[in-house]
Amino acid sequence: MAGRDWLLDSDPAIRWQVLRDLVHAPAEVVTAERARVDSEGWGARLLALQGEDGQWVGGACFPARSFNWRDENQGQPWTATLPTLQLLHDFGVDPRADQVRRAVASVRDHCRWEHAGQPFFSGEVEPCINGRTVTLGTYFDQDVDGVVARLLGEQLEDGGWNCEAENGSVRSSFATTINVLEGLLAHERATGGSAESIAARRRGQEYLLERRLFRRKSSGEVVHPAWLQFSFPIRWHYDVLRALEYFRSVGDVPDSRMDEAVDLLRSKQQPDGTWLLENTHPGKVHFALEDGDARPSRWNTLRALRVLSWYERSDQVF
Repeated sequence: MAGRDWLLDSDPAIRWQVLRDLVHAPAEVVTAERARVDSEGWGARLLALQGEDGQWVGGACFPARSFNWRDENQGQPWTATLPTLQLLHDFGVDPRADQVRRAVASVRDHCRWEHAGQPFFSGEVEPCINGRTVTLGTYFDQDVDGVVARLLGEQLEDGGWNCEAENGSVRSSFATTINVLEGLLAHERATGGSAESIAARRRGQEYLLERRLFRRKSSGEVVHPAWLQFSFPIRWHYDVLRALEYFRSVGDVPDSRMDEAVDLLRSKQQPDGTWLLENTHPGKVHFALEDGDARPSRWNTLRALRVLSWYERSDQVF
């Protein structure tokens, strides 16, 4: 196993999760470390970057329109409000902290989607965005019931979702589906869900499991080689580790149809016990979290170890 000292020698955003998920430290120790996320390190830096308009770099999904990022040929920028709140969520910032509550209230009151000016926590039209909106709204204690209802009405016949459905697509997308599944699971955990939302989430899970998390149902071929590489931050993208993390969060007994994905995860562990950062998604960021691709990644190591802990523990118990 990667050295715990190496994992703990990092930002509070990582440390508190290592203490909770791998060290199994006492609750008061975990709580104290988590409380540092909004006042030290990465979390504090992100919160300090929020603009007076309640947004990050002046936009919901993209920077203010005055910045033509498409001309920069540098990939999608990851500095606007949505990707920034995603990072704060991934860091596990305490949503009850005063500074965090003020930041989120400012987003709620002032941030509007580029699509048609909809309030941020009302969502917009793309399910890949709305799934993340549900995840964030649930985490930060905002009303996203209307977004959930919209998503339930947009599930496709094969069980998943696709941002291109409004343009006529009738086949689901792995990426859109995982974004929606994460949102539905978060909302279900917070509210108890409804019979309809629980059934929809389970159908969406089945869409991924029928394809063994990364293969075409028709031919068994790998859908996209990039999905076999593990990134962080993940943004809206899909990969095998993200899917396994979702199923770990569900907490059910592992389905045998994910065994191949787990074997892939195990095969990527390095001799020193770490996992590498493999597929950074290009685009402007607030600041770097790690040392770059092909280097040991604390984030991916933490995520991989807790997936394997769930998978192997379940195998022993059941």
